[in-house]
Amino acid sequence: MSLAVSNVWLKAITRAVVAGCMLLLLSTVAQAQDSDDAEKELAALQEELKARQQALLNSRASAEELQAVLAESEKQIGAVAGKLNTTRKALAENKQQQASLTRRQAELREAIGQQQSMLAGQLKSAFIAGHYDYAKMIFYQQDAARFERIITYYKYLNQARQANITQFTATVTELESVTASLQQKASELNQLQADQQQQQNELVARQQDRQQTLKQLNAKIAGEETRIAQLREAEQALVEAIERAQRMSQIPQELTGLASDKGRLLKPADGSVRKLFGKRRQGQVRWKGIMIDGREGSAVKAIAHGRVVYSDWLRGFGLVTIIEHGDGFMTVYGHNQALLRQAGESVAKGETVALLGQSGGQNSPNLYFEIRHKGKAVNPADWLDL
Repeated sequence: MSLAVSNVWLKAITRAVVAGCMLLLLSTVAQAQDSDDAEKELAALQEELKARQQALLNSRASAEELQAVLAESEKQIGAVAGKLNTTRKALAENKQQQASLTRRQAELREAIGQQQSMLAGQLKSAFIAGHYDYAKMIFYQQDAARFERIITYYKYLNQARQANITQFTATVTELESVTASLQQKASELNQLQADQQQQQNELVARQQDRQQTLKQLNAKIAGEETRIAQLREAEQALVEAIERAQRMSQIPQELTGLASDKGRLLKPADGSVRKLFGKRRQGQVRWKGIMIDGREGSAVKAIAHGRVVYSDWLRGFGLVTIIEHGDGFMTVYGHNQALLRQAGESVAKGETVALLGQSGGQNSPNLYFEIRHKGKAVNPADWLDL
C-alpha cells in the first residue's frame, strides 16, 4: 500500500511537470510571434503619424484643422491609456492570484506529507497486528469476545485507512489542478506584460505626435486676441455641454445635491491645488474652477455620488467628464488622459472616473475641476476638503 501511495504521488508530480513544460513551451512560441507582430504594428503606426505631421506642415494647416487633429490625437491617447489601465489592473490581479495559488500549493504539499505519514502508520499497525490466526479463532471459538474486539478494531482501521486514502487522492488531484493553474497564470502574466509593453509604446508614439500638433497649434494662436477668442469659444462649448446635459437629464431621487457636505467634499485628485477661481485668465476671461497638478495616469475620483451626464472630448478642456449630483449641482473634470465611465453610468463617492492627464492642449498633467449649481460656477475651494 505504501508503494502504491508513493506511485500516485510520483505520477501526480510527473503529470504536473509535463503539463507545466508544455504550457511554457507554447507560451514562449506565442510570445515570440506576438512580439514580432507588435513591433511591426508599432513601426506602421510611427510611419502613419510621421506622414500625418508632414502633411500638416506641407499644407500649413489652419488653427481649426489643427484643433481637429489634436482632438483626434487626444481621443486616441485616451483609448490607449484606458486599455493600459485595464492591463495594469489585470496584472495586479494575476499576481495576487499567483500568490494565493502558491500558498495553496505549499499547503497541499504539506498535507500530502502528513497524509503519507498517517497512512504509513496505519499500514505499520496492520502489519504488527497481522499475526492472528483467524481461521483457528473462528473454528475453535478461542476467546470469542477478544475475537469480536479484533474484528471490530480491523473494521474501524480499514474504514479510517480508506477515508485517508480517499482524502489523499483528493489532495493529490487538487495539487495537480493548482499546479496547472499556476502555470496558466504564469502564461497569462507573460502575455499581459507583452500587452502592457505594446500599449506603452503606442501611448508614447501618440503622445509625441500630439506634442508636435500642439506646437503647431500654439504657433497659430500666439496672439493675445486669438487666445482670448479660443478661451471664450472653449468656455461657451462647456456651457452648452452642461445645458444639453441638464435638458436631457432625468434626475434619480437618490441624488440630493452637495449642499449638506459643503466644505467636506472629497478632493478629486492627488496633487497640489492652484486656487484660480475668479482670477483673471486672459483679457476679461476669468477662471471658473481650480487646477490640481498631479501625476499623469493617476486616479480622478468623483467627489460625491452621482451620474455621468457627459464623457467626451471638449474643445479647450480635452477629455471631460461631467457628473450630475442632483438639486442643480454638477461637477466638471477636465484635461483627463482617459475617461473610464460613460454617460448614463452611476458613480459612487470616491470612484475613479478618469485618469489625470494633459488633454485640451495642456503642457503638463493636471486636473481642471469645476462645481456648478444651476449652471453657475461656484468656488470649489469653499466646497472641497482641501
